[in-house]
Amino acid sequence: MTDAPPSDADRFARARRKQSVALLEDYVELIGDLIAETGEARVADIADRMGVAQPTATKTVARLKREGLATSRPYRGVFLTEAGAALADRVRARHRTVVALLIAVGVPQEAAELDAEGIEHHVSDRSLAAFEAFLKRD
Repeated sequence: MTDAPPSDADRFARARRKQSVALLEDYVELIGDLIAETGEARVADIADRMGVAQPTATKTVARLKREGLATSRPYRGVFLTEAGAALADRVRARHRTVVALLIAVGVPQEAAELDAEGIEHHVSDRSLAAFEAFLKRD
């Protein structure tokens, strides 16, 4: 028996869930990058790189902490938990796969990087696996 196609409501609900998660994914990826570059991620640096005000970054970091993805230390900045670091690694890998696919179908590198930033958060595991299989073909 095959699965029934998703309804409009199912598709829209999935998109809303993915959008909610996308922000967290962007933040953990950025925090991981900042830690790799400088050894820590200060809220001021996060806000600057995300192009948001510091209170906005502080609010999102608090959400990351509630979700168990980050911790912070007074006067030290924000650090990823094991779960946060694992999520950042998965997001980076998804991003690389989407960029590679877009380039493989003829999208210029710069456009592929920009477009992948949105696509990476919405692509399903099934589609991502298909992208990876396509890229492995000779």
